[in-house]
Amino acid sequence: MDPTRPNPTDMPAPTRRKRRRLRNGIIAGSLVVILAAGGTAAWAADRFLIEHVEIADVSEYEAENSTVATDTAEESAEASDATEAVLTDTSYTDGDTTITISTVTTGTGADTLTYYVADVVVDDATQLRSAFAKDQFGENITENTSTIAAANDAILAINGDYYGFRDTGIVIRNGVVYRDDGAREGLAFYTDGHVEVYDETTTTAEELLAAGVWNTLSFGPAIVEDGAVVDGIESVEVDTNVGNHSIQGEQPRTAVGLIDENHYVFVVVDGRDEGYSRGVTLTELAEIMTGLGATTAYNLDGGGSSTMYFNGQVVNQPSNGAERGTSDILYVAQ
Repeated sequence: MDPTRPNPTDMPAPTRRKRRRLRNGIIAGSLVVILAAGGTAAWAADRFLIEHVEIADVSEYEAENSTVATDTAEESAEASDATEAVLTDTSYTDGDTTITISTVTTGTGADTLTYYVADVVVDDATQLRSAFAKDQFGENITENTSTIAAANDAILAINGDYYGFRDTGIVIRNGVVYRDDGAREGLAFYTDGHVEVYDETTTTAEELLAAGVWNTLSFGPAIVEDGAVVDGIESVEVDTNVGNHSIQGEQPRTAVGLIDENHYVFVVVDGRDEGYSRGVTLTELAEIMTGLGATTAYNLDGGGSSTMYFNGQVVNQPSNGAERGTSDILYVAQ
């Protein structure tokens, strides 16, 4: 024992009690901090990492619940027997369905911008489909866009809205309702080939399905409506929950737009790579879409998720240096 420090047994009782209370208070406070940190870590893991599977076999679920999907599959099989698809490095033609891939580079130096365009015309609107990572529906279930695409025989695919990051929104995919909790501005694809921007909070999934909706996306914002850039899109917040990152500024982007009935345009903009591609703001993305002839366009999950897949390979350069897992894709099957 250090002789310069008093022996605790020689201290008056009140002093000893005060010292114990202080020590116990420090221990209790430390435990609260530790428990709080542990609780936060557990919450974060549950919220962002742990898979929560609600439907384990989406293919079976859709076969049982979507007569449109079943009919389309049968019709597609008959059409494939009657025509032979023509595929090149940048195009695909199968009957009246055509896909053309182009790469656009503008600017120089730090202002260089590179983006990829898929011009898509389908014979039937239900050829534009959605697929989930691991063929499962739920939260935090992810796979690379290319992996999901290959599993679904896609000729073209882009990342979707990352529905699995959240538990809100209206999720209708391939004519089947998966989630009905309106929260934001959504995009609806109809079986007659047109699309509409809509307010999820003013309708229900069943009403949309009855009106002919085939797929919905729940991310946003809408960046083009009636052929014009939407005002105020730079200040829109898609979500305000913990873990959501800002969508403002120059970023890698993914967008989908409608040119005419059954005529779509997909755009993936690379970014965060000076000299190759800086990324774009939402307004710049909207201007790209209007320049391509889109009358309606909608922003999808971007950043490291932005991926375009065609004919078995990723055609862009994702900003993470490799693909980042996502929860869903939009695709056209071979």
